[in-house]
Amino acid sequence: MSSEIFLKAIDQEIVRTQYGDNPVELYEPIEYLMSLGGKRMRPLLTVIATNIFSDDWEHAIKPAIGVEVFHNFTLMHDDIMDAAPLRRGKPTVHEKWDKNVAILSGDVMLVCAYELMTAVEDGIFKQVIRRFNRTAAEVCEGQQLDMNFASRNDVTEEEYIDMIRLKTSVLLGFALELGGMIANAGETNIKLLYEIGTNVGIGFQLKDDILDVYGDPEKFGKQVGGDIIENKKTFLLIEALAQAKGKPEEKELAHWLSVQEFDKNEKVKAVTAIYDSLGIKQLAENKMNEFFSKGLSDLEKLAATAERKKPLLDLIEMLIEREN
Repeated sequence: MSSEIFLKAIDQEIVRTQYGDNPVELYEPIEYLMSLGGKRMRPLLTVIATNIFSDDWEHAIKPAIGVEVFHNFTLMHDDIMDAAPLRRGKPTVHEKWDKNVAILSGDVMLVCAYELMTAVEDGIFKQVIRRFNRTAAEVCEGQQLDMNFASRNDVTEEEYIDMIRLKTSVLLGFALELGGMIANAGETNIKLLYEIGTNVGIGFQLKDDILDVYGDPEKFGKQVGGDIIENKKTFLLIEALAQAKGKPEEKELAHWLSVQEFDKNEKVKAVTAIYDSLGIKQLAENKMNEFFSKGLSDLEKLAATAERKKPLLDLIEMLIEREN
């Protein structure tokens, strides 16, 4: 079974999904945000994982969309916190409506995610909700840590990896774990699926960090160098701060992190040059590959045929090679 078939079924179900009718201002933003598309990676992971161990992958569609609705709920609220004007090239909900609408609509979006999650069979319902609850809390913990890092200049590599594990990768882990639970894959396989998703998720975020600096502007889909402009604590910046100690780059990097008024292109070019001189891209790629390799290693351990695992292998390889 190919991922294209799964994606088509996911997209069709998203179009059919009704979140509520009245008041319109509460529910219309949900339909708007969900209609903006995206990679649909998380629901795809759930359906792929189900299909590895069961032919009844259609049973996973609704709860898989619950994962996607939850993900978009976090984006709606993140956009408010970041004062982001655009999401996937379109106005964010708080820009198109207003901040209060976005907060309240996001709240009910979370409720809708739980409603979709109730589509799982009764025998696994408590287990699914318990794991979903823990994952949702961890995503919020990761977001808070990311916000805390903004005012710190001593963030360590270990702290950063733990932050992106919480903010980004545990939801990918849960998406795969959910598929395993739906397919009754067994405790060992379910744990392996979670580890695959978590490690691939960390690799995915590290790839994002690299693309933000070194991506092709025509393919990346957003401004290259945005993290540099914002002094965002990414793996590259944290590693550069560590590698620059006692070297000429230390003073120059400190200048660009402290300057209040600057030409954006000049700053991006200067900081990228510092990264180049310190070999930061290679260090980031090594770390990224370390986590992707862990995910691929656990994929080999899954008690399923290579044919059944191929869609997940193909997706992971696509994430490794992606340019946007």
